[in-house]
Amino acid sequence: MNNSVCPKCKHSKSVKSGVVNQRQRYRCKACGYHFTVTKLGKKIDDYYVTKALQLYVEGVSYREIERLLGISHVSVMNWVRQHKVKRPSNTNYHPTYKILTHSELMDFYQQKENLKGAGMMVTELGDKYMMIKWERFRE
Repeated sequence: MNNSVCPKCKHSKSVKSGVVNQRQRYRCKACGYHFTVTKLGKKIDDYYVTKALQLYVEGVSYREIERLLGISHVSVMNWVRQHKVKRPSNTNYHPTYKILTHSELMDFYQQKENLKGAGMMVTELGDKYMMIKWERFRE
Protein backbone atom coordinates (compact mmCIF):
# COMPACT_ATOMS: atom_id res chain seq x y z
CA MET A 1 0.00 0.00 0.00
CA ASN A 2 1.10 3.53 -0.70
CA ASN A 3 -0.02 6.96 0.49
CA SER A 4 -0.16 8.35 -3.08
CA VAL A 5 -3.50 9.86 -4.07
CA CYS A 6 -4.94 8.93 -7.46
CA PRO A 7 -5.07 12.04 -9.70
CA LYS A 8 -8.18 10.69 -11.46
CA CYS A 9 -10.52 9.61 -8.64
CA LYS A 10 -8.65 11.04 -5.59
CA HIS A 11 -8.73 7.63 -3.89
CA SER A 12 -5.89 7.14 -1.40
CA LYS A 13 -5.25 3.41 -1.87
CA SER A 14 -2.78 2.44 -4.56
CA VAL A 15 -0.15 -0.23 -5.18
CA LYS A 16 3.23 -0.16 -6.89
CA SER A 17 3.01 -1.11 -10.54
CA GLY A 18 6.48 -0.96 -12.09
CA VAL A 19 8.92 1.81 -12.99
CA VAL A 20 8.61 4.19 -15.96
CA ASN A 21 11.44 6.60 -16.90
CA GLN A 22 13.18 5.85 -13.59
CA ARG A 23 10.06 6.92 -11.65
CA GLN A 24 7.84 4.65 -9.59
CA ARG A 25 4.50 3.85 -11.25
CA TYR A 26 1.33 3.19 -9.21
CA ARG A 27 -2.09 1.65 -9.89
CA CYS A 28 -5.18 2.91 -8.10
CA LYS A 29 -7.10 0.08 -6.42
CA ALA A 30 -10.42 1.90 -6.85
CA CYS A 31 -10.41 2.84 -10.56
CA GLY A 32 -7.40 0.93 -11.95
CA TYR A 33 -5.74 4.12 -13.26
CA HIS A 34 -1.93 4.02 -13.61
CA PHE A 35 0.03 7.11 -12.58
CA THR A 36 3.43 8.28 -11.41
CA VAL A 37 4.03 10.67 -8.56
CA THR A 38 5.42 13.98 -9.77
CA LYS A 39 8.84 14.95 -8.56
CA LEU A 40 9.07 17.68 -6.00
CA GLY A 41 11.91 19.94 -7.09
CA LYS A 42 13.66 22.58 -5.05
CA LYS A 43 11.44 25.66 -5.30
CA ILE A 44 13.07 29.04 -4.81
CA ASP A 45 10.87 31.68 -3.22
CA ASP A 46 9.41 34.23 -5.67
CA TYR A 47 10.97 37.03 -3.58
CA TYR A 48 14.44 35.91 -4.71
CA VAL A 49 13.37 35.53 -8.34
CA THR A 50 11.99 39.07 -8.35
CA LYS A 51 15.03 40.45 -6.55
CA ALA A 52 17.45 38.70 -8.96
CA LEU A 53 15.59 40.03 -12.02
CA GLN A 54 15.49 43.50 -10.51
CA LEU A 55 19.25 43.45 -9.90
CA TYR A 56 19.88 42.16 -13.43
CA VAL A 57 17.86 45.01 -14.95
CA GLU A 58 19.84 47.47 -12.83
CA GLY A 59 23.09 46.25 -14.40
CA VAL A 60 24.41 43.83 -11.78
CA SER A 61 26.17 40.82 -13.36
CA TYR A 62 25.01 37.21 -12.99
CA ARG A 63 27.97 36.31 -10.76
CA GLU A 64 27.45 39.33 -8.54
CA ILE A 65 23.78 38.39 -8.13
CA GLU A 66 24.92 34.88 -7.20
CA ARG A 67 27.23 36.28 -4.49
CA LEU A 68 24.59 38.70 -3.17
CA LEU A 69 21.56 36.41 -3.03
CA GLY A 70 23.21 33.00 -2.71
CA ILE A 71 21.40 31.71 -5.81
CA SER A 72 23.17 30.04 -8.72
CA HIS A 73 24.02 32.35 -11.61
CA VAL A 74 22.65 29.65 -13.93
CA SER A 75 19.24 29.92 -12.21
CA VAL A 76 19.34 33.69 -12.70
CA MET A 77 20.18 33.24 -16.40
CA ASN A 78 17.28 30.80 -16.76
CA TRP A 79 14.88 33.25 -15.09
CA VAL A 80 16.06 36.07 -17.38
CA ARG A 81 15.40 33.84 -20.40
CA GLN A 82 12.10 32.54 -19.03
CA HIS A 83 10.72 36.01 -18.24
CA LYS A 84 12.26 37.59 -21.37
CA VAL A 85 13.91 40.36 -19.37
CA LYS A 86 16.07 42.82 -21.31
CA ARG A 87 18.54 45.33 -19.91
CA PRO A 88 18.29 48.92 -21.13
CA SER A 89 20.82 49.55 -23.89
CA ASN A 90 21.91 52.98 -22.55
CA THR A 91 25.60 52.70 -21.73
CA ASN A 92 26.21 56.31 -20.65
CA TYR A 93 25.79 55.30 -17.03
CA HIS A 94 27.75 52.86 -14.92
CA PRO A 95 25.98 51.19 -11.94
CA THR A 96 27.84 50.63 -8.70
CA TYR A 97 26.37 49.12 -5.59
CA LYS A 98 26.95 49.01 -1.86
CA ILE A 99 25.45 46.79 0.83
CA LEU A 100 24.54 48.89 3.85
CA THR A 101 22.86 48.48 7.23
CA HIS A 102 19.99 50.77 8.12
CA SER A 103 22.19 53.16 10.10
CA GLU A 104 24.83 53.27 7.33
CA LEU A 105 22.12 54.06 4.80
CA MET A 106 20.79 56.90 6.96
CA ASP A 107 24.33 58.31 7.37
CA PHE A 108 24.81 58.15 3.58
CA TYR A 109 21.61 60.13 2.93
CA GLN A 110 22.52 62.82 5.47
CA GLN A 111 25.59 63.80 3.43
CA LYS A 112 24.28 66.12 0.70
CA GLU A 113 27.23 65.56 -1.65
CA ASN A 114 26.17 61.89 -1.99
CA LEU A 115 22.81 62.92 -3.44
CA LYS A 116 24.09 64.99 -6.38
CA GLY A 117 25.04 63.90 -9.89
CA ALA A 118 23.72 60.33 -9.82
CA GLY A 119 20.54 58.30 -9.86
CA MET A 120 20.00 55.86 -7.00
CA MET A 121 17.81 52.95 -6.08
CA VAL A 122 17.62 51.26 -2.69
CA THR A 123 16.31 47.72 -2.35
CA GLU A 124 15.96 45.41 0.63
CA LEU A 125 18.26 42.41 0.96
CA GLY A 126 17.18 40.53 4.05
CA ASP A 127 18.22 42.61 7.07
CA LYS A 128 20.43 44.92 4.97
CA TYR A 129 19.90 47.30 2.07
CA MET A 130 21.49 47.46 -1.35
CA MET A 131 22.03 50.87 -2.82
CA ILE A 132 22.59 50.97 -6.57
CA LYS A 133 23.97 54.24 -7.89
CA TRP A 134 24.34 55.27 -11.54
CA GLU A 135 27.07 57.70 -12.44
CA ARG A 136 28.01 58.99 -15.87
CA PHE A 137 31.19 57.55 -17.32
CA ARG A 138 33.96 60.09 -16.92
CA GLU A 139 35.93 60.73 -20.09
